[in-house]
Amino acid sequence: MAGEDTMVVDAGRRELLPPGPPLPSTVQALAWALRPLEVMDRCYARYGNIFTLRVRRGRPWVFLTQPEHVKEVFTTDSELLRAGAGEANPLLGPLLGPRSVMLLDEPQHLSDRRRLLPSFHAQRMKAYGAMMGAVAEEQIERWPLGEPFALWPRMQAISLEVVMHSVFDGIHSMLERAHAVDGEWASEEKMRDELVTMLSDGPTATSLAWVFERLLRHPEKLERLRAELLAEEGEEYLDAVVKETLRLCPAVPIIMRRLTEPMHLGAYTLPAETIVAPCIYLLHRRADIYPDPLSFRPERFLEESAGTYSWIPFGGGVRRCVAVSFAQLEMREVMNTVLRELDLRPAAASSEGAARSSVSFAPDGGAIVLASRRMREALA
Repeated sequence: MAGEDTMVVDAGRRELLPPGPPLPSTVQALAWALRPLEVMDRCYARYGNIFTLRVRRGRPWVFLTQPEHVKEVFTTDSELLRAGAGEANPLLGPLLGPRSVMLLDEPQHLSDRRRLLPSFHAQRMKAYGAMMGAVAEEQIERWPLGEPFALWPRMQAISLEVVMHSVFDGIHSMLERAHAVDGEWASEEKMRDELVTMLSDGPTATSLAWVFERLLRHPEKLERLRAELLAEEGEEYLDAVVKETLRLCPAVPIIMRRLTEPMHLGAYTLPAETIVAPCIYLLHRRADIYPDPLSFRPERFLEESAGTYSWIPFGGGVRRCVAVSFAQLEMREVMNTVLRELDLRPAAASSEGAARSSVSFAPDGGAIVLASRRMREALA
């Protein structure tokens, strides 16, 4: 229906939106709530690189899967793009609070972001790395041996303790100082929202569950990684494994921004109030960028660096996740510790699919594994 692909912006002028399903918004909303990954796959197959969904009344979502369109969004003046995280996941507002840096618009977002950045400088990363390894080692001692268990909740326990150590060993006091404005301390509400944002570390735990779920399905890659870590030959392959996991199994599938003014994008002029959604899930599965895209092949990131606008698990532009280095460091330290201490094997023959959790997409079985302790002489 023509009305489904157009929107009246002012009298006598119609601005085109990309094509999309002609179903009522209530039906699209239900499909999105139940099977969002399947919805994206089907729309991409039918409508191509850019398409529209109507999941919320009056505010269309335009999905972007081409690096040039993603670049355009990430490099557009931040005043023209508002935070949209709460659109895809209405739980975020009540969970994080309205003062969370994730949900703020400019100029407050950029101001708060600058105050948080010192917490993630390189000097602090060294101390964090040692702490992360120690936390992982302590937690691993509690894992059951010889019986199936889910990795995902175990990784959540590690991530929570890591973030709590980081917050209460320094970030909390830095936030108190940094958010003091005109001689006044930040409000209790502001402090609460920022601390909850840091403590709500679901995506890193989810990525850790995925990295082992994927590695255990590819034992030759697991053994290559373990051998390089034990030989202390560097972390190039470890970094490639992290990148490939985040490519193939991103914790969140889309990034959302709300337009405050019309935006020209390819053949379309998107009206104000449209949600533009760079689609991590589909972009990372483009065969023209990642040959054999559904295969788990960390070697691709040894052959070619990750592209700024084609590998975007942490977003991009001025709203790129402030804790990127922290999250990747945690993944590397936990993986290193687990592979040195334990032998893991999958408890089921088939790979696990993705299921929506509160804020991310995790292995639908929780990444069920069996663990045994590695012989100490093997670690020498």
